[in-house]
Amino acid sequence: MQKKVLALHDLSGFGRSSLVPIIAVLSAAGQQCVPLPTAVFSTHTAIEGWVTTDLTGAMHQTIEQYDGLGLRFEAVYAGFLGSADQIDCVREAATRLKAAGGIALIDPVMGDNGRVYATYTAEMCMRMRELCAIADVITPNTTEAAILLDRNPADRPGNADEAWEWMQALRRRYGTQVVMTGLDFEQGHIGAGYLAEDCSGFSLHRRVEQYYPGTGDLFAAVMLGALLNGEKMSAACDRAGEFVKDCIAYTAAQHTDPAYGVQFEKLLGKLTGSPAEVTTG
Repeated sequence: MQKKVLALHDLSGFGRSSLVPIIAVLSAAGQQCVPLPTAVFSTHTAIEGWVTTDLTGAMHQTIEQYDGLGLRFEAVYAGFLGSADQIDCVREAATRLKAAGGIALIDPVMGDNGRVYATYTAEMCMRMRELCAIADVITPNTTEAAILLDRNPADRPGNADEAWEWMQALRRRYGTQVVMTGLDFEQGHIGAGYLAEDCSGFSLHRRVEQYYPGTGDLFAAVMLGALLNGEKMSAACDRAGEFVKDCIAYTAAQHTDPAYGVQFEKLLGKLTGSPAEVTTG
């Protein structure tokens, strides 16, 4: 039986972030991705001049319709949110629409590179903790992990022992499985640490010296698709990290504007089991 994922994220038309890669990745993994857009953006917010339309008013009505249809989702997956009211909608969706034994995945998108995003208020950062407390899995980067732990957003784990302490602290506070991304304590490598029900450890990959927006969405979507296909967290994180690394390496070789995101499209065959169409290096 095909599994369904309810994805509550913004839809950014240009820039390869949020729902654009998420829908593609989950579809390649064999799941049905049902998008519930929180807002529509012309581009992601790192590209100057963006315009947006807020869709908060439609979110509750959509949840009502899906509940009335008896739809239940093997995963409810939320990321970038535009307001505190949308946090209430995510909680409602996870409560009413998640199937028994399903996964509530919260990617607490609040900041990166040591800074909180300009669109995120102190209230939203505080209320994001409510969602983490009802999640089955959270996927903060180191900036977001610091916020969730009341630490300086510019702080980051300097070694494996510190990363392990951070993950344990998140696990104790929120009672959820933890995947912390953006760990770069090992020279020449970057990746994630995971503290799950059945395994724990680090999944590090060769670092490609280029930054692109949207790679966190790629990582979480690949990881979720693998979990829904029965893989353990360790294997899911390995698969996600390797895919993101390959996408970054391929895109860097094309010399495109980093703000335009990673060219993941030609590498989706890696997620379907089809032969890769390109050499990633």
